[in-house]
Amino acid sequence: METNPQSAEVSAEDDWGAALAEQASSNPVAPAATAAHAQVFQPFAGAAPAGAGHDIDMIMDIPVTLTVELGRTKVPIKHILQLAQGSVVELDGLAGEPMDVLVNGCLIAQGEVVVVNDKFGIRLTDIITPSERLRKLNR
Repeated sequence: METNPQSAEVSAEDDWGAALAEQASSNPVAPAATAAHAQVFQPFAGAAPAGAGHDIDMIMDIPVTLTVELGRTKVPIKHILQLAQGSVVELDGLAGEPMDVLVNGCLIAQGEVVVVNDKFGIRLTDIITPSERLRKLNR
């Protein structure tokens, strides 16, 4: 038996056309579907128990990366390959200038270097407020 490819395409188009017509003839927005939507997607306000908004204990153990940045510079690779013990790399930060304290790459504070028992630390001198952080992001 020989089949005609054009008649197969027409038949497939008729099937799709019939299915689309059947779908369009049915009620597009059934009241039951609207009621089910209202039951499944209830308003979010009031869903959390009272006092849960101030419970930050859930996030206390999440690890973050704390970085203290002395300064930055751009150096060609040939200069990096010439570095040896005792080499000095000039940074854009000035001596005595506050250093940036970043958490996961986001500036949260500035501070100054301190030495306690032969260990370096940082004394925070300025905490960046959330509004200041947003302002710096928008620049």
